Amino acid sequence: MLPTPRARLKSALQTPRARLKSALLASAVSVCLVAAGAPAAPLGVGDRLFPNLGNPGYDVASYDLSFTYSGANDKPLQAVTVINAWTTAALDRINLDFAHGKVDSVEVDGRPAAFTGVDDDLVITPRDALVPGSWMRVTVRHTSDPVMSGDRDGGWVRTADGLAMANQADAAHLVFPCNDHPSDKAMFTIRVTAPDAYTAVANGLPAGVEKAGGTTTWTYRGQHPMATELAQVSVGRSTVVHREGPHALPLRDVVPTKDRALLEPWLKKTPEQIAWLERRVGPYPFETYGLLMADASTGFELETQTLSLFEKDLFTQPAYPKWYVESIMVHELAHQWFGDSVSPRTWSDLWLNEGHATWYEALYAEEKSGRTLDARMKAAYGASDRWRAAGGPPALPKAPKAGQKISIFRPNVYDGAALVLYALRQEIGRAAFEHLERAWTHNHGDSTASTADFARLAENVSGRDLTPFFTEWLYGEKTPPMPGHPDWKATAPVVKTPVVKNPAGNAPKPAPQAPPAAK
Repeated sequence: MLPTPRARLKSALQTPRARLKSALLASAVSVCLVAAGAPAAPLGVGDRLFPNLGNPGYDVASYDLSFTYSGANDKPLQAVTVINAWTTAALDRINLDFAHGKVDSVEVDGRPAAFTGVDDDLVITPRDALVPGSWMRVTVRHTSDPVMSGDRDGGWVRTADGLAMANQADAAHLVFPCNDHPSDKAMFTIRVTAPDAYTAVANGLPAGVEKAGGTTTWTYRGQHPMATELAQVSVGRSTVVHREGPHALPLRDVVPTKDRALLEPWLKKTPEQIAWLERRVGPYPFETYGLLMADASTGFELETQTLSLFEKDLFTQPAYPKWYVESIMVHELAHQWFGDSVSPRTWSDLWLNEGHATWYEALYAEEKSGRTLDARMKAAYGASDRWRAAGGPPALPKAPKAGQKISIFRPNVYDGAALVLYALRQEIGRAAFEHLERAWTHNHGDSTASTADFARLAENVSGRDLTPFFTEWLYGEKTPPMPGHPDWKATAPVVKTPVVKNPAGNAPKPAPQAPPAAK
């Protein structure tokens, strides 16, 4: 995710998921063994930042999502969610994350099951308890409501002509029942039925189009596992623009039909941007890519897998310099490697996503527009102590505030985390650092990885013990001295910073530090 300049100026292969989850959540799994007759209760996988997200006791293999859109983006969609999963513990009950829709019925392995809602969980009681290692299919018929209320943030985004999704970090379960934590990636098939005047696009490649009675059903299927927060569905009066990327990669962009010609100069930049990143981090990791340019005001851009979400105004407002817009495009594209293909094991590993995306955004701006990386990192160093005081160290971010869950996306995980990567390159040398970057995406693609995994790989690549380096740079309250730049100084943090409220009652979403020349 990258907050738009509008928010400031609006400035080694992975171990199996089941084993990873049990290692992550050892204490939570025991809670899953629900005694018969005990009250239904919400569960979580024990994430430090989002303790109630995700659910222990099973490992999702696939989601099959079906949505029926009426043509009115302020009315609930009819939906069916089918989840195929392996149980990893004995289950008398199955907890799913789901909090913003009406559940009509639930089946487990084709048999009706009892269900109830508790906090943000849908708690399902199958007729028979499930033993460890069972293959289960859960079918939930429900509504999916695009109108949010209270302090809910994320999920469906209402555009000028339809809908899109923005589920990061914790909002996929406002759209469909799921195991809403990035540690449990799964395959996705998505079907959208809409009136014939609309076009629907989702993650992955097209897998069929059917017309009947004035409606069209569009089916898309991903070829790689995906975290729930990266799911994307666009439905609107859109045009899909096709072109070819490196190695004949199919590209497709989704734009408002009326703006097709206006946006083409930006769309055609993607093939070269992909080639630029491939030269640095390895082959593009998915089956397709594209930009979804939504006619909506979100306050951010978002790296939904294979189809990144952008505000259309970013490309049409003259206030945003061309070099800046291009660097934002590269930021979200870089996330396809860092965050989408290699997903965070926990949300405390977010710095690996945003730090890397910011790093390549800055490198691109330096190479293409002369916005020097050293100048940007020196400015970040000056602000780093303030960022750490406000948001925590990069790998130990402070928890989100109530009603402001997106507040984990603070400067400490953007330029503050890119600063860690800069320091690491200074510490181990450019050649070892570039080797590390390629090895990271190669070793952990299509999986999840942690801060500890990154540190271990950096040590293997460099042949050095980097424990003191990572301890200070990732977890220290103060920014360590910058290798090679003893003259760089950090500014002391302000004792207390007031929170300015926006009209919606939420704190403004922070943006990564803008390059000094943009101020």
